[in-house]
Amino acid sequence: MQQGLAVGHEAMNTAGGSVDELSNATREAGRRGLLRVAGAAFAAGLVTGGGARAQGIAADPFEGDPYKSHPWPDMRREFLGRAARVVFDARVQVQGPSFAEDPMNVPISVRVDPALGKVEEIVVLVDRNPIRKVLSYEPVLALPAVAFRFKLEQASPVRAAVRLAAAGASGGASGGGTGRWVVGGAWVDSAGGGCTVSGATRKDGSWAKTLGDVSGKLFTPAPGQAAYAARLRVKVMHPMDTGLVAGIPAFYLNRLSLRDGDDRELARLQGFEPLSENPVFSFDFGEAPKGGVHIVGSDNNGNRIRSRVQ
Repeated sequence: MQQGLAVGHEAMNTAGGSVDELSNATREAGRRGLLRVAGAAFAAGLVTGGGARAQGIAADPFEGDPYKSHPWPDMRREFLGRAARVVFDARVQVQGPSFAEDPMNVPISVRVDPALGKVEEIVVLVDRNPIRKVLSYEPVLALPAVAFRFKLEQASPVRAAVRLAAAGASGGASGGGTGRWVVGGAWVDSAGGGCTVSGATRKDGSWAKTLGDVSGKLFTPAPGQAAYAARLRVKVMHPMDTGLVAGIPAFYLNRLSLRDGDDRELARLQGFEPLSENPVFSFDFGEAPKGGVHIVGSDNNGNRIRSRVQ
């Protein structure tokens, strides 16, 4: 056997060199082949690690969302616009309970740091609600702050998306295609179910007797004691049905406008189904409204709301 191996080895040496020489030649040919393929691929733009990053192949699927919420990218496109420029910033302050004991009445307050610039609109969104948009608020002549209560279906981020005026804007609504959005939020835990059960006045039928009634008060703090000169707290009687309870269609307050004694519009609010039954709102002003506040509005069935608060 040893003789046979020796003969075979000798034959290979005679035919084309030693085994080591052949192995070296094979490795060199393979190396050159890989270099040629890699060079061609590079020239074609197929092997460009930096290019892949530049093209966003490894982009963050959550678009920078601190809550890493899967619904957020679709929400951003749907409610803020496909080309919306969004920045997450703690100066958009959203405050709420860490755990909502009553998912049908979850208190939330939103306040925007004036350093961010002029606020055109505040949109409140809830990622894990079946109806995600809670309200849209345009401060107009009021301060960029609003408080309210809403219905929560399950634990979720609660967000305030703030549309800032475009650079050089001179006031007034700039429209959804201009300006930029700054977003803040809070996580609210809950046992849930707030959007899919009827409110108390719907259950006992008393809503029809009080529909559209308004009560409220204008507060003026002591000088230097608050960031506002006047605060309006107002309650509007309405069942605020979400349409998610069998046999009960959506029925909700969808428009409020606040005006002073000279009929100047101070603020406007668009409401949606997740607002709590008999919603309560707080609005802040940099100066006390002259002649009190006139409140006008309507619901999605056309019922009118009109009141005056001093």
